[in-house]
Amino acid sequence: MEENIKLVESLLDKTTEFIKTSIELAKLKALDKTADIVSTIIPHAIVIILVAAFTLFLNLGIALWLGEILGNSFYGFFVVAGFYGITGAIIRLFFHKKIKKNIANTIVKQLTK
Repeated sequence: MEENIKLVESLLDKTTEFIKTSIELAKLKALDKTADIVSTIIPHAIVIILVAAFTLFLNLGIALWLGEILGNSFYGFFVVAGFYGITGAIIRLFFHKKIKKNIANTIVKQLTK
């Protein structure tokens, strides 16, 4: 009888240890995924910021240049804004679902990697 109690206690100790180890493993896996995602996002964010700054200054230059050609500086800004408005509408109408699907697939790939 006493031997059975010792076996049950041993089994309970091993089960408790297994649960603690499983929880620790889950924490480490979550930490690994988080570190992987953050280390992927930060370089992309830096590139996006640099491209955005480049695009901003390029567009300001084009708008001022077109404004000079058209005779009034704000005309150039209207032309550039119109270009981006039309481009945005075309992208929204024809490519929205494809872009959304690609982004979702990329996120799922990163999370299941």
